[in-house]
Amino acid sequence: MDTMRERFVSVTSELLDEDPRLAVVLAEITMDGFRPAQRRHPDRVINVGIREQLLVGVGGGLALTGLRPVLHTFASFLVERPFEQLKLDFGHQDTGGVLVSSSASYDWPAGGYTHMAPGDVALLDTLDGWTVHVPGHPDEAEALLRHAYAAGDDRVYVRLSQMANGAPRPGADGLRFQTVREGRAGVVLAVGPMLDGVLSATEGLDVTVLYATTVRPFDDAALRAAVGRASADVVLVEPYLAGTSAAAAGRALLDVPHRVLPLGVGRAELRRFGTIEEHTAAHGLDAASLRKRITAFLR
Repeated sequence: MDTMRERFVSVTSELLDEDPRLAVVLAEITMDGFRPAQRRHPDRVINVGIREQLLVGVGGGLALTGLRPVLHTFASFLVERPFEQLKLDFGHQDTGGVLVSSSASYDWPAGGYTHMAPGDVALLDTLDGWTVHVPGHPDEAEALLRHAYAAGDDRVYVRLSQMANGAPRPGADGLRFQTVREGRAGVVLAVGPMLDGVLSATEGLDVTVLYATTVRPFDDAALRAAVGRASADVVLVEPYLAGTSAAAAGRALLDVPHRVLPLGVGRAELRRFGTIEEHTAAHGLDAASLRKRITAFLR
């Protein structure tokens, strides 16, 4: 199976041939994958070098000319480092574009903390008007990318990860949360690549499992409907900073007495490189840890 990042290169290169409005801006990262497309479209595949603020500034400028810019690099360099440019060149100027990140929260542990971005979605939450997609499989990533490119002039963040579920979920390429299992003792919302671990952790438990590949806008109606069929105990399992969607869940259930357990990447910095699996376990997001934390909360 190819990775989400590889799928991003192939589908974007294909659409560059079909859509003259599409333009890709890179900051060295993944440039090798786009060299064939750059030879075909040298005016619409632009490499600015290792200058992430310029990456966003160029994207904002292209948007002002009527193009649909696609900006790509590691999440930490796409959202955190050039945050002011995102706020001004896209938000303040009310332009649209597509941010496509890689490396997610800790996908390249050997890169150290500079290449980790567990706070990216929470940071974008401070800005208005961003749609946020978190695919859990390369097939879902392709569908969401195609949707984002054709969406018009809105602002979209597609968060790609090295982590992936074993299979795509049919229909998991839209804005609605999917019901994967139904139960009565609580609701567990799994985001993107967290689904397989959540399904393993909740095996045999009487809980509803929802699956989200789009977290902004937050699907209030789906969560309210799930709580209406079950207990109003809600567990959020997100592949980024724990608690990122707690406020959104609270707003969705504003008039419903409820409890929320937010699970995700912790705030403490892990100072050993390790592996993706070791980071997942250290943050309590492996299946065994999730089961222990979820059952303790529901009791």
